[in-house]
Amino acid sequence: MTKALSGRRILVVEDESLVAMLLETILEDMGCTPVGPASNVDEGLAMATDEALDAALLDVNVAGRHVFPIAAALKARGVPFVFSTGYGEGGLPDEWRGHATVQKPFTEEAIREALFKAMGIEQA
Repeated sequence: MTKALSGRRILVVEDESLVAMLLETILEDMGCTPVGPASNVDEGLAMATDEALDAALLDVNVAGRHVFPIAAALKARGVPFVFSTGYGEGGLPDEWRGHATVQKPFTEEAIREALFKAMGIEQA
């Protein structure tokens, strides 16, 4: 368990069920409470707007749609987020570059480091 993340509510937006289950397990192992997973943009947008969240993990391409409306809603609320993509940060449009990004396939360590970066938590 990662003490700095213990109890944090993390939204998961991911359309691949096995990847979503992996992310839930990783988050639970770090002491987080996974929210979702949302498997499409509309569901993710509703959760991003209505749920109490500490951060989010956003698959860039969810069921054939880009996740950027969810990212914009989270940004407007001041909720940090991490993009996950098979293309790395280079696959993001210019306006979203610089946000914490993990490249698929990812490791638990990569998710932890990206969440720490996004949330501004110093790593021990």
